[in-house]
Amino acid sequence: MTQLSHADTAKLRRGVPSLGALIGVLGVVYGDIGTSPLYAFKATLSLFGSQSISNGEIIGCLSLIFWSLILIVTVKYVLLVMQADNRGEGGILALMALAQRSVENPRMRTAVALIGIGGACLIFGDGVITPAVSVLGAVEGLEVTLPGAQRLVLPLSIIVILGLFAIQSRGTSTVGRIFGPVMVVWFAVIGVLGAVQVAANPAVLQAMLPQHGVLFCLHHGWFAFVALGAVVLSVTGAEALYADMGHFGARPIQYAWLLFVLPCLLLNYFGQGALVISNRLAAENPFFLSGPVWLRLPLVVLATLASIIASQALISGGYSIARQCMQLGFLPRLTVMHTSTTEEGQIFVPQVNSALLIGVLILVLAFRSSDALASAYGIAVTGTFLCTCFLASIVFRHQFGWPAWAAIVIWGGFFTIDLVFFSANALKVVEGGWVPLAIGLTLMAMMTTWKQGRDLMFSRWKQDSLPLASFLNRLPQSRTVRVPGMAVFLTGNPDYVPAALLHNLKHNKVLHERVLFVTVSTLDEPEAGPERRTEVIELAPGIHRVLLRYGFMESPNVPRALEDLRSRGVAYDPMQVSYFLGREVLVRAMAPKLSLWRLWLFLVMARNAVPATEFFRIPSDRVVELGVRVAI
Repeated sequence: MTQLSHADTAKLRRGVPSLGALIGVLGVVYGDIGTSPLYAFKATLSLFGSQSISNGEIIGCLSLIFWSLILIVTVKYVLLVMQADNRGEGGILALMALAQRSVENPRMRTAVALIGIGGACLIFGDGVITPAVSVLGAVEGLEVTLPGAQRLVLPLSIIVILGLFAIQSRGTSTVGRIFGPVMVVWFAVIGVLGAVQVAANPAVLQAMLPQHGVLFCLHHGWFAFVALGAVVLSVTGAEALYADMGHFGARPIQYAWLLFVLPCLLLNYFGQGALVISNRLAAENPFFLSGPVWLRLPLVVLATLASIIASQALISGGYSIARQCMQLGFLPRLTVMHTSTTEEGQIFVPQVNSALLIGVLILVLAFRSSDALASAYGIAVTGTFLCTCFLASIVFRHQFGWPAWAAIVIWGGFFTIDLVFFSANALKVVEGGWVPLAIGLTLMAMMTTWKQGRDLMFSRWKQDSLPLASFLNRLPQSRTVRVPGMAVFLTGNPDYVPAALLHNLKHNKVLHERVLFVTVSTLDEPEAGPERRTEVIELAPGIHRVLLRYGFMESPNVPRALEDLRSRGVAYDPMQVSYFLGREVLVRAMAPKLSLWRLWLFLVMARNAVPATEFFRIPSDRVVELGVRVAI
């Protein structure tokens, strides 16, 4: 992520975007939608024969692209959805948390959670397809520039993708400094290229009139419905505007879109249309053919850099979503590496990185061209649009107090548009649209299985546990030997005695002089402020209950949080602390409540989860683990 100065951050939070903030937004937020001109119009024209398309059909397709950018991106996301921030954070999971606060019915809350998680799973599918289609679309420009370069497209694309994923562990701040300036050059170049073509054939600007898109749909009927599946490629990346709002604030994203990105995109799309009107053969690759011959090779290099930046945004977003799902209890613990000492949001998740790399390489080798991959692209994007639209309708109705009729008319209208786009892309399931659906359904099965399994484990553990109040009442009469030092017991439920403590008493017959029962909870908010982080209650002499709160955008650090206890009167010495954890040994119960396939999947995920010591950043040389057998 592009680093911003403290002055830039302060200005954008006050709603006054600085030049540095605007450049940073261009580098992180607009990479995906900014590279759509590489393939969106080309994919739409490919539905026609290169010689058979008429001028009216070209203008009709451009009109559909124009109004998609205006209605979906500008009105829906930039002007409306971005108002729904969860303490400054955006994204579908933040929107899901807002929507859950608005409903009280447990079944409705569950439905809202499933819709939010479903949208997040589709974003993962998008994160696999975006690097593949963007890099292929950029490198394919060599076919226009160099004769016989077609055989180089696939190996060069693989090299670029391997290099992209290899540098992820260094953190986005390492490469982020060049993202903004590169995207400034990218948008300026595509805007100028489009303006030159539009100046030569200004009649193409008729596409801004909505009747051309309407007449195209009425005249072509079913074929126009199919064409919408390619038109939607022009709005891929719209979700990133909302998801990255927490890093930059709403105002810089809105300013950058309205004053620079949208005009440059529209000029380029209209320029591609003007070129094809004057030369039908240019439909084979209107983006690269719109520039002069001497510029085409540099344009390939620039497009490749822009596609890497577009891919970077989706990859980094995948890390953030994975961490949010872990914190919300939908994924097992994964390794989360912080790549910046100043930015909490800059993280690297090796397991997610490896999974994305494998998925991208499989797609590149299987589809081999951006045109073929375009058929797999739109369904993930439009599916996320539908989920966002549903959740936003709840938030605007209940949180913002919209009248019922306004919520139904506005969000019902957007839902209808999104549903049409989704249905058009559903026609491409056989051609490749099954890929993001398969990814989304697989992740959905994993997340729901993990959630059900953990809930079942917790209920079984609760049945077999001793209430903490009873334990504390019996402690003075038990004559338990107290030994020097401090013991920290991590427990998921502060009202019950941790199993690790009972096992320690059973086998070692001692209890430390100072005991902390530590519970880490995740809020339905992005961050928990320092004033809310820690809550301490003295239960008995030398025994305290500690509640640590984290937002779903944060990574827990238990030792660092416990250091604050000294300011609350608790004698805490990190060199005298021993951490006691219970390691669950999962076995199949005589009458399992999970189906066999879910039970198998849950056991596999549990065995591959990152240990609690690593996840909570507890020093491994101060940990005592005691096995706990749990039948599910």
